[in-house]
Amino acid sequence: MKSENWNDLQAFVVVARERSFTRAAAQLGMSRSALSHAMLGLEARLGIRLLTRTTRSVSTTEAGERLLATLAPRFSEISAEIEALTALRDKPAGVVRITAHDHAIVTVLWPKLLPMLHANPDVQVEFSIDYGLVNIVAQNFDAGVRTGNLVEKDMVAVPIAPPLRMAVVGSPAYMANRRAPSHPRELTEHRCINLRLPTLGGLYAWDFARDAQELNVRVQGQAVFNNTFLMLQAALDGIGLAYVPHDLVAPHVDAGRLIAVLEDWWPSFPGYHLYYASRQKSPALALVVNALKLAS
Repeated sequence: MKSENWNDLQAFVVVARERSFTRAAAQLGMSRSALSHAMLGLEARLGIRLLTRTTRSVSTTEAGERLLATLAPRFSEISAEIEALTALRDKPAGVVRITAHDHAIVTVLWPKLLPMLHANPDVQVEFSIDYGLVNIVAQNFDAGVRTGNLVEKDMVAVPIAPPLRMAVVGSPAYMANRRAPSHPRELTEHRCINLRLPTLGGLYAWDFARDAQELNVRVQGQAVFNNTFLMLQAALDGIGLAYVPHDLVAPHVDAGRLIAVLEDWWPSFPGYHLYYASRQKSPALALVVNALKLAS
């Protein structure tokens, strides 16, 4: 059936329920004669009689009753869903899907979003841990998190964390019989804990910077992970040197569980940014953005 006939189907449901052209026409905001003509046209297109008309009342035929039983609940569902969607404009509700690095989720997103979630029980947040450069539109995410230097220019980007400093650390047990590297190139003499990047399919080359000099080093070792916290644990377990965010290792360095090396070469990157595709945010996404953004 052509789409232009949906109005006639809805009108039929009202007539069948009211059993009166007069009452149905008043509800639909149309004249009685126009409504009667529309029902005659519907019956003609279907090739079957739906309504039995008398001078005083209207009743459904067997076919009409069957059509009513099919249409009525579906129109009710559609009406309820439209009302629910309309409510979303004013009341934050629904799921916000975010793809992010595990470190960003644990240290930034979850601590900042937890109070918002307590205050808004109808909002749900779904996190997906991914080290790749995810296309949030293609993968049906509402937002993603990356360091500021990696956000695509066509995205709306909101800073949510201060600059990110990386560190190189190893356990006292690992360093006991080894000379600490004095230059990043000397990392090739050490066992290192690697990170695999799914986007490129390779191992991450460790970035370093000092003064105006920048370089990256590809390292080797016994363990490869795609999880920052497992890399940190491997370093604590003495399996080698790890290249991880400084904020994670600082407590362990202070407590003597880890030893920092190459400190004058540790690089800093623009902090985490939340990015999304449109400036027209849903109320739920707007809540997430407001909860995460850095205070100005």
